[in-house]
Amino acid sequence: MKRNGSRTCLNRRSRFGSRERDWLREDVRRGCVYLYGADTTAAATTAASDLRLVLCTVDTPASEICAGEGRESLYLQLHGDLVRRLEPAERPLQIVYDYLARLGFDDPVRIQEEAADPDLGCMLRFYGEKPCQMDHLDRILLSGIYNVRKGKTQLHKWAERLVVLCGTCLIVSSVKDCQTGKMHILPLVGGKVVSQRISTVDLSCYSLEEVPEHLFYSQDITYLNLRHNFMQLDRPGGLDTLYRFSQLKGLNLSHNKLGLFPVLLCEISTLTELNLSCNGFHDLPSQIGNLLNLQTLCLDGNFLTTLPEELGNLQQLSSLGISFNNFSHIPEVYEKLTMLDKIVMAGNRLEVLNLGVLNRMSHVKHVDLRMNHLKTIVIENLEGNKYITHMDLRDNHLADLDLSSLCSLEQLHCERNQLRELALSGFSLRTLRASSNRLTAVNVYPVPSQLTSLELSRNLLECVPDWACEAKKMEILDVSYNLLTEVPMRILSSLSLRKLMLGHNQVQSLPALVDHIPLEVLDVQHNVLTRLPDSLFSKALNLRYLNASANSLESLPSAGAGEESLSALQLLYLTNNLLTDQCVPVLVGHPHLRILHLANNQLQTFPASKLNKLEQLEELNLSGNKLKTIPTTIANCRRLHTLVAHSNNISIFPEILQLPQIQFVDLSCNDLTEILIPETLPATLQDLDLTGNTNLVLEHKTLDTFSHITTLKIDQKPLPTTDSTVTSTFWSHGLAEMAGQRNKLCISALAVDNFAEGVGAVYGMFDGDRNEELPRLLQCTMADVLLEEVQQSTADTVFMANTFLVSHRKLGMAGQKLGSSALLCYIRPDTADPTSSFSLTVANVGTCQAVLCRGGKPVPLSKVFSLEQDLEEAQRVKDQKAIITEDNKVNGVTCCTRMLGCTYLYPWILPKPHISATSLTIQDELLILGNKALWEHLSYTEAVNAVRRVQDPLAAAKKLCTLAQSYGCQDNVGAMVVYLNIGEEGCTCEMNGLTLPGPVGFASTTIIKDPPKPTTPSSSSGIASEFGSEMSTSEVSSEVGSTASDEHNTVGLDTGLLPRPERRCSLHPTPTSGVFQRQPSCATFSSNQSDNGLDSDDDQPVEGVITNGSKVEVEVDIHCCRGRDLENSPTLTENSHNPCPEEHARGSFFGIRRQNSVNSGILLPVNKDKMELQKSPSTSCLYGKKLSNGSIVPLEDSLNLIEVATEAPKKKTGYFAAPTQLEPEDQFVVPRDLEDEVKEQMKQHQEGRPEPEPSEEDRTELPEEFDTAL
Repeated sequence: MKRNGSRTCLNRRSRFGSRERDWLREDVRRGCVYLYGADTTAAATTAASDLRLVLCTVDTPASEICAGEGRESLYLQLHGDLVRRLEPAERPLQIVYDYLARLGFDDPVRIQEEAADPDLGCMLRFYGEKPCQMDHLDRILLSGIYNVRKGKTQLHKWAERLVVLCGTCLIVSSVKDCQTGKMHILPLVGGKVVSQRISTVDLSCYSLEEVPEHLFYSQDITYLNLRHNFMQLDRPGGLDTLYRFSQLKGLNLSHNKLGLFPVLLCEISTLTELNLSCNGFHDLPSQIGNLLNLQTLCLDGNFLTTLPEELGNLQQLSSLGISFNNFSHIPEVYEKLTMLDKIVMAGNRLEVLNLGVLNRMSHVKHVDLRMNHLKTIVIENLEGNKYITHMDLRDNHLADLDLSSLCSLEQLHCERNQLRELALSGFSLRTLRASSNRLTAVNVYPVPSQLTSLELSRNLLECVPDWACEAKKMEILDVSYNLLTEVPMRILSSLSLRKLMLGHNQVQSLPALVDHIPLEVLDVQHNVLTRLPDSLFSKALNLRYLNASANSLESLPSAGAGEESLSALQLLYLTNNLLTDQCVPVLVGHPHLRILHLANNQLQTFPASKLNKLEQLEELNLSGNKLKTIPTTIANCRRLHTLVAHSNNISIFPEILQLPQIQFVDLSCNDLTEILIPETLPATLQDLDLTGNTNLVLEHKTLDTFSHITTLKIDQKPLPTTDSTVTSTFWSHGLAEMAGQRNKLCISALAVDNFAEGVGAVYGMFDGDRNEELPRLLQCTMADVLLEEVQQSTADTVFMANTFLVSHRKLGMAGQKLGSSALLCYIRPDTADPTSSFSLTVANVGTCQAVLCRGGKPVPLSKVFSLEQDLEEAQRVKDQKAIITEDNKVNGVTCCTRMLGCTYLYPWILPKPHISATSLTIQDELLILGNKALWEHLSYTEAVNAVRRVQDPLAAAKKLCTLAQSYGCQDNVGAMVVYLNIGEEGCTCEMNGLTLPGPVGFASTTIIKDPPKPTTPSSSSGIASEFGSEMSTSEVSSEVGSTASDEHNTVGLDTGLLPRPERRCSLHPTPTSGVFQRQPSCATFSSNQSDNGLDSDDDQPVEGVITNGSKVEVEVDIHCCRGRDLENSPTLTENSHNPCPEEHARGSFFGIRRQNSVNSGILLPVNKDKMELQKSPSTSCLYGKKLSNGSIVPLEDSLNLIEVATEAPKKKTGYFAAPTQLEPEDQFVVPRDLEDEVKEQMKQHQEGRPEPEPSEEDRTELPEEFDTAL
């Protein structure tokens, strides 16, 4: 089974034969291992490579595979990075199975299938020999004997020298003395040799098992970096030989998975710095006390529980790192290490902190105990501690904290605990950060005269502490997200305060200002303010940032009394207030205004003379008002780069295309009809959003002019699909994405309203944080993966989990270093709950979330996988010895604990999603999908209340993004709003007690609850010309069409009678054997578009024939109609229930002829022989257009004839690929006022129809008819 060639040209059939497959199926413990050749590099996938497929079991050791393949060793590469040699007893297939199980796969059979997938090689790959990786080619050791001379003159003679290229260094030595250590190590800078000796050698991330022999010849090396390797102890150049470096002072052996401490390292007495973090040590040898010169020792990320007493001999040790170990108390050896001034024990298992122990360590000033299990602080005596100045107690479980005995404390971090009360000494306090607790009281005594920063946000404070009002040097005060009802006068009039954060409280008014204050930043958003102090702008002359959004402001204070204003205000956010046109003149008093947000107010006009004076304006947001025009004087705002004015009544395109710096324009959801554009557009224009303007028609010339714009969003006409009319009844969506102040958008969204042939919908959101590649890959592939998985399993927890895990694998090389949060929502018919029509399954990793609005209340459906919000996940990452940096990021990379991609952070970062399922009811109004930035600035309740009464889902999504930006979001923000209309009043099937008419009965009009806004199609959700963020239904249907069967069930009864089937709607589909079988193939013909999605191509509607309240509405089942009996029946209505012979059950032969433009349509029985249609290619080209499903729609000039296909074709194409579904008899839907007229016409026609078969001459006189595939 040896295969030569690139792995990209191999397929399953060429790798597995039937014999091998049968052998694998017999036992799930069997599988295969792919062995790659050494030439298989990431950059040379097209080169010839030696690939072998080895069948084995989970018990097969590496030694047995090596013997069978003639190899000395096997090598394992994880995530395209490091390569390590497998031990002979290690079992390769078991390694693969364990890896997949840790990712999240549960089913042994599925694990076996995934292990055989060659795409797994991007995460886990075996080699028969050690490969050469392209990213390490610059560090490959090259050696040889060359003629070398010093200098360029003739005086310098050439001499033979041994030259070794090691990393970025050139090692030169004489051939004779190369073993004696006489050599020069010269660095290479820009490819040239720099004439100086180098003392530092960096061999990190090189998959080394031993140090290259050449390095031992040099006595100049003082620092050796062997980080991220697989160093061994007993090899010729192993760790036990490092003592040969006589001048070595610094050694980095972190992330080598040593397991045991290399004792011989303790003989390198010259060491001053030693890094042994993340090596799996459980204890330290006593010999470590021999390193008397050691000054820095890093032991983070191990399993240490104690430190040896001999460590106290290291009197020069000034830095000791033991974070993320298993210590349950502070080691006593700290008392002997008098040079240490810091205790760094983050991520351990301390539950009790004894301040008496710290009192005995007078040399310790900094204590870092974040991310422990602290619950209690013990005070042995009243003796104060005069030495500790900094303490970090973040992310613990403290309920009360009394550190008043630490009289020298300058800085305290105690965020994300469960504190109710906090007591501190104020003698030396400079910084206090205690956000995200449950504080009701904070006591500091005496008044902290040195305090400069106080952060008490996200607590339960009802008033600002009195001592904070008396702090004379306080510059920053953050008391947002509390229960404040008033602001003390002393706070606002402070002569030192420069930043005041009062948002998300219940403040009703701000005190009046008497004196000038130095305040620069004021945030009072989300309060109940009705007015701002009249003297705010005249007394706070340094104020440059003001956010008063989400209040009840009706007016604004004046900027100043004089003609020339002294205001320095630059950023003004007034979104979501009650401001009217009267506030606009006040804005003129702020000539330096750069950013102005007035969204969601009650503005009707914006005076042109006022806008003319805001010459420094760079960003203007006027969305969600009632504006009809944007003043022409906006052309004077020469620095304007962003204009957001969606959801207004603007009918005239503003004159903004002449602005030299314009970049982003959002005029969606308005009433634009035309655009007058100049001959040339500004080169800076990058994003133009015109979606939701239903009356806007862009000419080809205009589109050509806009062709250079990076992102052009316009409405697209919805493609004719078979299920669009069905699903649009129950859900519609809108999408909004905004880049904020970043130069690229790293968010992508997925929206498929007609998923799996219209029986469901899929919505997703992907946030790559800093990369845009992975979100777009997931956007393109995840729906296809879901479609495959739902065909393999009906359990939502299974197919959703597998969708995420397979998508994680399909990211390939891009997912090795990059990662993305992912959220996927799948709506499908509910088969488990008979009382519900649809079920919603939500899965997510990372920080994207989905919220369901049920009865006006938010119902969170997702879980945030971050270190700060998920304690269980944080503990899992800590147990696996990841290093969590001070900014709460795993290895300094990401705050997420689960995401797609970032495979190199395995096993700390996993792709297994959180999954929740709920049955949709009539109370479910809408679904909101958002990324991290959206939910950081909007609560669930506020988001739901903001969009509940917005008719258009696109406008709703735009509103959420606008609110987030006005509330302080500067990052990428994305929102998707899905309107749901799930209710039994939308049901039209008999099981709900609706009376179904007979063949001549009359149907009542179905009323749809809260239909979506007709002027904005759901497809126009913000992506058109750019990389599409929404998939067309035809793309999905093309993949699932093959799953439907074209074999029609033949019902043969001895009595010759067929029972009348129960009529079902899409809310209650008929149960089928397959997961994605098509709905019953019935068609409702109308003047504009049939319900199966096929256009009738009428430019003018047929008079008197309309759907849903029309004069004639005909339903025909192409599978189950009985054409032969209808031919033989004297009237159409009397014998419509008669059965047909079995041989004629496959097709029916009807014609529908409209006699004139006034009369109703008549259903005529047509003989099969008479109505045989011409289906030549020429006919298709001349009279029809090709649709995406392969059907042909005739382009006749009028609707004089509509005929149903005479026989279902045998080929698996089009809509005949559906299985047979029993349908009710053909029927008319006729208004009662025309009932008598229709009956009379039918009676006359049936009585006048000749019984004998017409002759050939008569047959040629029939009008031309066309076959329309249903």
